[in-house]
Amino acid sequence: MLVEFSILPIGAGSSIGDQLAEVLKIVDASGLPYKINPMGTVVEGEWDEVMNLIKRCHGAVMKSGERALTTISIDDRKGKPNRIDEKVKSIEKRIGKSLKK
Repeated sequence: MLVEFSILPIGAGSSIGDQLAEVLKIVDASGLPYKINPMGTVVEGEWDEVMNLIKRCHGAVMKSGERALTTISIDDRKGKPNRIDEKVKSIEKRIGKSLKK
């Protein structure tokens, strides 16, 4: 399954880069396939491993702050591996060109 999540530390001021860097260290160390974008992170894996990862990331933000808003979007489809890349390739094939990534 693919899961996109974002964590917004509340009350951290206008710059949240340091907290997000800590979150992405956790994501990177997880060993799960992932891609970051300006608004969140997409991770591919099984339910328990992805949810455990998000829980650890949320906990890391809460260690340094009083409040965090975590948003999760799930795309669960049986029998389709490597969707983190194949989903984009499928669209590129349909429009006949590579898209910005």
